[in-house]
Amino acid sequence: MFMQFKKSFNPSVFYPSIVLLFVILALTLIFPEGMLNSITKIQDYLTHTFGWFYILAVTIIFFVIIFLLFSKHGDIKLGPDHSKPSYSNMSWFAMLFSAGMGIGLMFYGVSEPVMHYLAPPSASPESVEAARQAMSITFFHWGLNVWAIYAVVAIILAFFAYRHNLPLTLKSAFYPLVGNKIYGVFGDIIDIFAVIATFFGVTISLGFGVLQINGGFSHLFGLDISIITQIIFIGVITILVTISATSGLDKGIKLLSNTNMILAIFLVLFILILGNTTFILNSLVQNTGQYLSSFLSDTFNLYAYEKQKESWIGGWTLLYWTWWLSWAPFVGLFIARISRGRTIKEFITGVLFVPTGFIFLWMTVFGNSAIDLIHGGYTELATAVNEDVSLALFVFLEKFPLGSIMSGIATIMIIIFFVTSADSAAMVIDMLCSNGKDDTPKWQKLLWCVLIGLIASVLLYAGGLQALQAMTIAAAFPLTIALLGCIYGLIKALAIDVEKKKTQDIGTIAPTGSSKNWEERLKAIIDTPDKNDAEKFLRRVIKPAFKDVQAKFEEYGMSAKIEEDIKKWQIHLHVGMGDDRDFRYGIKLVEAEAPDYADTDRYYRATVYLLEGGQDYDVIGWSKESIINDIIEQYRNHMHFLYKTT
Repeated sequence: MFMQFKKSFNPSVFYPSIVLLFVILALTLIFPEGMLNSITKIQDYLTHTFGWFYILAVTIIFFVIIFLLFSKHGDIKLGPDHSKPSYSNMSWFAMLFSAGMGIGLMFYGVSEPVMHYLAPPSASPESVEAARQAMSITFFHWGLNVWAIYAVVAIILAFFAYRHNLPLTLKSAFYPLVGNKIYGVFGDIIDIFAVIATFFGVTISLGFGVLQINGGFSHLFGLDISIITQIIFIGVITILVTISATSGLDKGIKLLSNTNMILAIFLVLFILILGNTTFILNSLVQNTGQYLSSFLSDTFNLYAYEKQKESWIGGWTLLYWTWWLSWAPFVGLFIARISRGRTIKEFITGVLFVPTGFIFLWMTVFGNSAIDLIHGGYTELATAVNEDVSLALFVFLEKFPLGSIMSGIATIMIIIFFVTSADSAAMVIDMLCSNGKDDTPKWQKLLWCVLIGLIASVLLYAGGLQALQAMTIAAAFPLTIALLGCIYGLIKALAIDVEKKKTQDIGTIAPTGSSKNWEERLKAIIDTPDKNDAEKFLRRVIKPAFKDVQAKFEEYGMSAKIEEDIKKWQIHLHVGMGDDRDFRYGIKLVEAEAPDYADTDRYYRATVYLLEGGQDYDVIGWSKESIINDIIEQYRNHMHFLYKTT
């Protein structure tokens, strides 16, 4: 039992993370004002001095993602070539939305457009130009750049974890830069940093976000807005997070995300249909066009010639960029976890455009409707945004039929979003502390769930949330520098994989049953062998062929071994290549659906697998000599690949 306890996590990450969390918490609680002032000064200095760097870094990230989308790298899978997506598109989109920024839309969907409308950077407040500018800025802050940041981190992690069998933790992103050092102290420090950033990021969100939940219950039931009430809410949410976390990804986060996506669509349609429908749809088209037409100028705009607006961009755009960058390890790792088996092109299309499209719809429906209400004389909404942002959504919903019911649904959505965010954060932290494994004992997930709720409550009660928020945002600076290096390493690694794919197509596969006459070869193609026939072929033909090739490699002084897994009906020949990438040729028995002419519904194939995954051709019926020739041909392709990449 004790040995299982020790093996369930990486002590070099787990224990230092726990100690560091409590040290930072203690400093924040003992010196709340001093910590806040010091870190705020650091944050302001970084924003003022290196604002150009953040803008340039986010721009580079965006264009790297666009390059990967349209380049030959886009055909590479985030996993072996034969892998399939683990989740349907709808569930995948729902989980992306929930973990990425679902809670942010509930909080800022009404308030941010209104804030820009009331105090635009370069227009008269509450004017037509202010309304146009408000939506353009909101789209820019929540649009493609955000998801490009999340996408690039997720691609890096998923590529190295699922295609190159590295741990699914942040340290694997640095493999192209430092190699096997990721398995030492350097890698542990990276994962500890990711644990701290993820933990405090979600804790801060939970601490601030519970204010909106309290606001919703106050609006609906007249419940007092107080710290004690908010701590009780955190306790309830923590219990729900614990239940979700111990239910597993499929029963917990997936189910809740799908539920919230349905509620979100319902809420959008409700406002769209009962609001000014034509105006909203016209605004959506115009907002999108304005966003696209001004994208480049907005991306590079630092107000360098308008010094009076430096504080505005520091308090809005740069603050957003640093916040998204600081959240990238958490959200990127979670997205990587649910995206195995998708091609890079499919992944980018889904991560970049689907959430962005829904966000644009959401912001238009709520933002434009809110601005329209204020323009029409509903000043209470403007007052609510200025005085208490957490109440803005509920004051907005008051102007619609069934407002109380809609506020109740919105409150439920907020709670579910917090549960999914905290649950996914606990899962990510647990993976970071366990060398990328997510099949860890339940007590580990429970520990992180309880700690998130406990520390959020303590910070809310004693103060310190703002200091930790400033610290998290300041951490985005070194993270961004490291991320740019990781992107360079990713491009290099992808280029190698593309070259590998080319070399696999150089030679031709050995002709089926080349030692047989054409009648026997045709029979091998038409046959639909059952399980017993396939297993017999594996033992009598494939395994002897592997042994002969292994013996010949060893005769030449090379390291070659046969790995066999009877339970999975597979066998591999592994040839060590020193510091270069090893050669691996395997055959696995796979059940398949039989063609219509066959007498059976199912039959078995003996499919070839390389390090890169399944090659989609069947060798059942081949002669021993043909299989040996195929191994040699694939080895020749591998040697050509090593020649091309050295």
